[in-house]
Amino acid sequence: MSTKLNGNRADVEELVYESCMLMDERNWNGFLGLCDDNFEYMLTAYSPEIKKDMTFLDHDRAELKDLFDLLPRHNTDRAPLTRNATVYKVDYDDAKKQANVVSTFQIFKTTLDGGRTGLFAIGKYYDTVSLGGAKPTLVKRHVKLDTRDLAVGSHYPF
Repeated sequence: MSTKLNGNRADVEELVYESCMLMDERNWNGFLGLCDDNFEYMLTAYSPEIKKDMTFLDHDRAELKDLFDLLPRHNTDRAPLTRNATVYKVDYDDAKKQANVVSTFQIFKTTLDGGRTGLFAIGKYYDTVSLGGAKPTLVKRHVKLDTRDLAVGSHYPF
């Protein structure tokens, strides 16, 4: 592993943070604009009861776009979500022109009736970031939730 490629740590961190801001804004096309054509998105949580990962979503870029396009037709909880991420680790792979990134996140939800804010979910992002182009792009995001009790109507990606 090396420490630098076509992008420094600040560029990689900015990509992670921008992805959170765009999802907070429900700007799904903007989020997809940060993603490679071969982007993969997976959302899992480990269940101690069944002793394995539960998979909530496992989509490629096209499937994720279809999900985003259908969101307005779903009966969803429209309370705003605010993601707070912190990049813990960035490992560079010169041979692949990629970085493997580990970030932790907390998601807060503010209710529409009354405006009460509470912790909604926590977990980690395991991102693969391409550094071969003009700017870093997401190649893969594996969201590993610690939270397993998700509210009804929660169709939004984390």
